[in-house]
Amino acid sequence: MVMIGKNYAKRKIKKSLAEKIFVLLNTVFLSFLCLITIYPIFYIVVYSLNEGMDSLKGGLFLWPREFTWFNYEYVLGNGIVQRAYIITIARTLLGTILGLTVTGIAAYGYSFRNLPYRKFLMGVALVPMLFNGGLIPYYIQLNRLHLVDTFWVFVIPSAFNIWNMFVMMKFFMGIPESLRESALIDGAGEMNIFLRIIIPLSKPVIAAIGLFVAVSHWNDWYSGAFYINSNKLMPLQTYLQKLFSSDSLSMLAGNNQIVAEAAIRQSQTSTMTIMSVKMAAVMIGTLPILCVYPFLQKHFVKGMLVGSVKG
Repeated sequence: MVMIGKNYAKRKIKKSLAEKIFVLLNTVFLSFLCLITIYPIFYIVVYSLNEGMDSLKGGLFLWPREFTWFNYEYVLGNGIVQRAYIITIARTLLGTILGLTVTGIAAYGYSFRNLPYRKFLMGVALVPMLFNGGLIPYYIQLNRLHLVDTFWVFVIPSAFNIWNMFVMMKFFMGIPESLRESALIDGAGEMNIFLRIIIPLSKPVIAAIGLFVAVSHWNDWYSGAFYINSNKLMPLQTYLQKLFSSDSLSMLAGNNQIVAEAAIRQSQTSTMTIMSVKMAAVMIGTLPILCVYPFLQKHFVKGMLVGSVKG
């Protein structure tokens, strides 16, 4: 009987020729897709680690021909870049925490099926999601709120996101109401229930939405370009956008020792030298947020699926 079971299992696991061909072609296709996705980033790394003048020769495909840290020293040694990094990190951390707090509380309130005027309030939330007044009225509003050219223009306007609220609301509605009812019977208040029951059970959706909000803050150059006039409040991505639109390294001019030494080491600059410094700047602005993805990936997939399907 045991031998029959083993033989049946072998016959069941054995793949046909068509299945083997499909697996082979699928593996080749996905490997190729992975390669063409990863290689541009790898090429930027290689280019940024190569000596600028040598890059004029071309032929940088797999590894640096003349390895150097000069491009990274040139960028990171600049005081404006360092300050822009601090602004970006601060707005990302504070904006993510505030965004999750405000959006989560609103989503918890909307998740009550017996909420008075729930349909009307849902409609009120949908209107600004579908329509907006445009850039000029939005700028006037920010100016009257005294947010223009302040750090808070990065944080307060984006503290509440309607789409994220709906995703979190769907997830909260999937949590059994008996848990909340039993906690109410035991004398717990709504805020106590939210912090001690709802939040611990909602880690997947919180991780997913938190990743969305953090990436949005980190990659945002638009706010710094339109609502900030002072260079002291310029975020990193806005600075990089201006650097890439510049044809010279004047954006990196500063009164610091590394840049002064760099000017002595390289008295002549070219387009390719400028480009190698820009490649280093791209990696400096990209790597930190990429490092967050591996830690939140499992929560990200589960949170988005459950939060989008349950109702």
